[in-house]
Amino acid sequence: MIDHAAPEAPAIESATPALCRLYLGVELRKLREDASLKAAEVARRLTWAQSKITRLETADNGVVEPSDVMALCTLYGADRDTTEVLMSYATVTKTKRDWWQKPDVRDVISPSFKAYLGLEAVASKVENYENEYVPGLLQTADYVRAILERAHKGLPPEQIEKRIAVRMTRQEALTREAAPLEFTAIINESVLRRPVGGSEVMRAQLAHIADLARTRPNVKVQVVPFSIGSHPGMNGPYTFLTFPGPLKPIVYLENLAGPSVSRREPDLKLYQVSLRELQVVAPGYEKSLSMIEDASKEI
Repeated sequence: MIDHAAPEAPAIESATPALCRLYLGVELRKLREDASLKAAEVARRLTWAQSKITRLETADNGVVEPSDVMALCTLYGADRDTTEVLMSYATVTKTKRDWWQKPDVRDVISPSFKAYLGLEAVASKVENYENEYVPGLLQTADYVRAILERAHKGLPPEQIEKRIAVRMTRQEALTREAAPLEFTAIINESVLRRPVGGSEVMRAQLAHIADLARTRPNVKVQVVPFSIGSHPGMNGPYTFLTFPGPLKPIVYLENLAGPSVSRREPDLKLYQVSLRELQVVAPGYEKSLSMIEDASKEI
């Protein structure tokens, strides 16, 4: 089990809904455990479904009702100051919108992916293995456009541009001034060799990856070369997210049938071991950058 420090309490005036949901989840779980109550007992006393307690404690709600927070704080015996602070965080989730909830983009984001964006937005570290695509956080607009035009034939151009805007906005996490996201990308060499969008688009994409890896200390890239043969990532791509509090890490998987998330301890262990093994068998950062630059010259 991975240990986590408690997340820093967000300032109300600058807090995002996603961060407030995370902090609320952490604090509500702590209050419940301090009160020596099981989630099932809380659900019984409040006549709620137990899944509601789980969603609140894992920050899996789009909106948190202040009245629900008041009911929990009363049951847990929280003091007045704690109750007021937690209710104010709940109010933020009702009165502010995360960027992916805004009207200009929300119609192109599925509910399941909105849930993922909420997790990614508050993660302290994201580690991603990809065997077919450049990782989303490293993609250029032209690369995204080429993928979408192939995957969604007949989609109106304005819808494609909205989806591109979503991808570009996600990437702001890498360059934000306050605690930029730590991102590790492990990429199969096949990704470098597939000229998505044509040679010009792909060369620009590879140059973008190399530039980020060289200039952003929070971005690390490794390439798994063909020459190593079989390797721990051959079962497919995945994303491992780590958070700044006692909230468990998650593994995010995506395929044609849709996305899925796991917090199960055996799954976390399995994918964390796979990540570490991939990092060992792949060349280091400088060698990997050389592979990216060589691939760009050969496209």
